[in-house]
Amino acid sequence: MKMILNGQMVDAASGEVFEVRNPATGQAVDTVPRAGRDDVHAAIEIARCGKSIMAALPAHQRSDILRKAADLIGDELEALSQLLTSENGKTIRQCRFEMATTQRLFADFAEEAKRIRGQYLPMDNVAGLEHMICYTVRQPVGIVVGIIPFNYPAELFAHKIPGAIAAGCSVIVKLPELCPLTVLRIGELMLQAGLPPQGMQMLTGFPQDLGDELLTSPDIRMISFTGSVAAAKAIAGKASTTLKRLAFELGGIDAMIVMEDADLGAAAEGVVQGRLTNGAGQICCAVKRVLVQASVYEKFLDLLLARVAEIRMGDPTSEETDLGPLITPEAADKVHEQVRKSLDLGAKLLIGGKRCGASFYQPTVLSEVTSEMPVMQEEVFGPVAPVLSFEDLDAAVRMANDSPFGLQASVFSENIHSAIRIAHQLEVGGVVINASGAFRPGNVPFGGFKQSGIGRESIVDTVLDMTEEKTIVINEAI
Repeated sequence: MKMILNGQMVDAASGEVFEVRNPATGQAVDTVPRAGRDDVHAAIEIARCGKSIMAALPAHQRSDILRKAADLIGDELEALSQLLTSENGKTIRQCRFEMATTQRLFADFAEEAKRIRGQYLPMDNVAGLEHMICYTVRQPVGIVVGIIPFNYPAELFAHKIPGAIAAGCSVIVKLPELCPLTVLRIGELMLQAGLPPQGMQMLTGFPQDLGDELLTSPDIRMISFTGSVAAAKAIAGKASTTLKRLAFELGGIDAMIVMEDADLGAAAEGVVQGRLTNGAGQICCAVKRVLVQASVYEKFLDLLLARVAEIRMGDPTSEETDLGPLITPEAADKVHEQVRKSLDLGAKLLIGGKRCGASFYQPTVLSEVTSEMPVMQEEVFGPVAPVLSFEDLDAAVRMANDSPFGLQASVFSENIHSAIRIAHQLEVGGVVINASGAFRPGNVPFGGFKQSGIGRESIVDTVLDMTEEKTIVINEAI
């Protein structure tokens, strides 16, 4: 496949390409252009023209484009799901769910495009200003750069870019180098749906080749990034020279708190679905620390281990598979190293803990973990669940909050009053009660405290963030 500039599928200016490989087999799926600085500069020049074109599109046209794109995605849902599986490694069932979510987000943003509004401000509440009329309007922020990660490329693209289109922005998309194909196809469908060619540019390539112009150009007015804290800090430092608007959705070491009155079976299933199988644990809001009240700790472990033993790992294209590979062998190396170091520090391996082939990693449960271990200090991007006990709820809250991150959390309890009290005390952007914290439907604000991010993404919040509020005052006395 090729990248998209000015509505055309084009090669890189250098003519260089790189391979996109299937994580499950290691085989090449396709090649894409290896963009460089010349391509970035060309994308910015086109986006500069697109800024006025997109801003001039009436809301109903922006809505129609997104709705038609949603319909086209629906028409190709199975083909897109198969493509996503081949380049990303998630199971086909998970990829179908991601593509259905992507389609829904496009449809939701299509509706939100028609809901962008300002407000009337009465001026007679200030003495002497009775002769004035004031109202506000919301206008597009300008050119938005969206930087998309590998783990949920289609869905996370859909959490950002349709919102920018709904707001009337011109966008430049930096695609994940490990799996750009599905999103490129969605880009083609957006053009087919009527998106002006100047409205969205798509670049494939590696950060070290692209240079800093996407981050430093004064023409770029907003950067929406999902990824690591280290990358976000580098982006923020470079973008600070032009005081851009930044939206960062970063990582987490998300805690699940299981109280003694919880439905332990549901909580164990929450670990399996919210940590060990979904995306092979490569989810920013996945359950990453399981805190269980001491009185039910052993019973919970028995239920969890029995459930983990049932997980079917293997070919992600099979309808029977629950767990696919990690994105690369290097990713599996890192997870294994984090587990191994934790075991050296005294953690107990209850199940899993082994590499299988190049990129597969067994679903793993650890006990007797302590705060200094990598599986507790670092974000482990793989199917690993450390489980530890607590005596009282205050201790559970302290343990959950003892982290530089604060993305999501979950609480399992049959006592809704206790669960809500804990939810209010947790230093995180979202708390899910009696379900996994790996939860992001799109219509609720999503984002984190502390180093887990800046800002919130949702159907409403994203569009607001990608618009500027302007105040207009009319002096009737003249």
